[in-house]
Amino acid sequence: QVQFVESGGGLVQPGGSLRLSCAASAFTLDSYTIGWFRQAPGKEREGVSCINFSDGSTGYADSVKGRFTISRDNAQKTVSLQMNSLKPEDTAIYYCATDCRVLVRPGGTKMIITTYDSWGQGTQVAVAS
Repeated sequence: QVQFVESGGGLVQPGGSLRLSCAASAFTLDSYTIGWFRQAPGKEREGVSCINFSDGSTGYADSVKGRFTISRDNAQKTVSLQMNSLKPEDTAIYYCATDCRVLVRPGGTKMIITTYDSWGQGTQVAVAS
């Protein structure tokens, strides 16, 4: 599986912004979907956003839509997550993963899911005043 190194986390006040980045070990990412996932203390890991590295199409969990933007850099083989209007509930360790997709639950709620299981160290994001 592709391995990632995540970076860019830190401590920010509510309403602030951070930009996360993950670098991939693969020679090319064109055949992959790449996603950002997060895990808060005492909670299960959840998907945040997903991007098709080939065509740039994106998907977002309802909890972050309109606040977070995922993007990719083909040349650098990196995927970034611009996080704006951060809330305390965004506090978590953030990870990258391949093989993500958007799941629409009954009722219309969107989730980001993956079968990836080679999680890296992640990058810590803390939102507090």
